[in-house]
Amino acid sequence: MRFRFGFGRRLIVLIPALAAGAVLVAAWPAFAADDAAPAKIAVLIVDGQNNHKWQETTPAIKEMLEKTGRFTVDVATTPPKKAAKEAWDKFRPDFAKYGVVLMNYNGDNWPEEVRKSFEKYMADGGGLVFYHAGVFAFPDWKEFNDMMGMGWRKPNQGMRLTIDADGKEVRTPSGGGPGSGHGPAHPFAIDVRDPKHPVMEGLPAKFMHVKDELYHGMRGPLTGMHILATALSDKTTGGTGTNEPMVWTVPFGKGRVFVSLLGHDVAATTAPSSAVLLSRGLEWAATGKVTPSVPKELAGETK
Repeated sequence: MRFRFGFGRRLIVLIPALAAGAVLVAAWPAFAADDAAPAKIAVLIVDGQNNHKWQETTPAIKEMLEKTGRFTVDVATTPPKKAAKEAWDKFRPDFAKYGVVLMNYNGDNWPEEVRKSFEKYMADGGGLVFYHAGVFAFPDWKEFNDMMGMGWRKPNQGMRLTIDADGKEVRTPSGGGPGSGHGPAHPFAIDVRDPKHPVMEGLPAKFMHVKDELYHGMRGPLTGMHILATALSDKTTGGTGTNEPMVWTVPFGKGRVFVSLLGHDVAATTAPSSAVLLSRGLEWAATGKVTPSVPKELAGETK
């Protein structure tokens, strides 16, 4: 039996909370039987510490994914901040059991054994999705920064990558230009930079995103980074005046990494503009493939 849902026979991903219920019903309709059901993708959400409301987002993400019939979802919750070694000794996720790991975490360092296990998982072909503030995590973990490409860092913690008005990449050396930040949350447009990538295929060249935090000044090694979408960080809204990457991919060993900076809260994450990118990105990270489908809310968008 085959299944389809609102965004195509695809993924869904992240987020949020209480009011999510009503939004999710509309944004993530139930599957309709068709023919052969694809194998479910095993997802592991890692949470436990975050400067965002992970206690609300994780249950909503899990419910959202499981309702599609496309995923099985487990959660690995770390000990709280500054927990004793005995508590961390019990945190040993078996990453190899999962097709993709979803980072809803930024906090204390993981034990060395867990870090090495995660590095091996990715090197052997695992999938990883960073969602919004997941890019805050582990500034001193080299391999993690290589997986992410760039994240929320100080100006001297890596290079910066932006897109100029002519569509060309601009690399700013470590120490030059701003560090990571954002102005007041506001609606902004998303510009597709690689329409042929499976995650972006069939989406409008430009579409509006709802009120959200527009991150700027991300920093990192930029190793293998491929930008899929950007947004103009307007100076009138506390931005940098240039096109900041919002969505990108990174290879790590045999693994695939997908990063989306969208989705600070429930409304921003469940909005079609964010949800379609996260859903496709999750599936792509797990399988390398995406079933194209454009949400009706975006279908009318134009250049």
